[in-house]
Amino acid sequence: MTAVLDASAAIALLRTEPGHDRVADRLRGSLISAVNYTEVVQKLAQLGSDSAAEDAAVLSALGMTVAAFDAEAAVRTAEMWPVTRHADLSLGDRACLALAASLPDGIALTTDRAWAGVDVGVPVELIR
Repeated sequence: MTAVLDASAAIALLRTEPGHDRVADRLRGSLISAVNYTEVVQKLAQLGSDSAAEDAAVLSALGMTVAAFDAEAAVRTAEMWPVTRHADLSLGDRACLALAASLPDGIALTTDRAWAGVDVGVPVELIR
């Protein structure tokens, strides 16, 4: 299965938080939406990183690819809103799920327990 990382999963890996090992096991060949990559860089800066962009770039060096968030991805993400609104999923959450849904073998990795109650036809792995 192709892992699609939510920002929370990527941050867990970069900061060696609980569940980081589960992300590390799936990192080679994984994807992250450009929307979620933005969240990673922003969160690292918020947490005090001197070079958040360089810190986040480690993900690419370890085998992850940043997937473009184009018009097609935007539509897929927006179309998930009615199914996910009860769980209060963010745009970034839906971008991750939409990317995973666009793949024949996608699985979304996250720390967000709210995703467990959402069925958009995509397997979700809670890393902790």
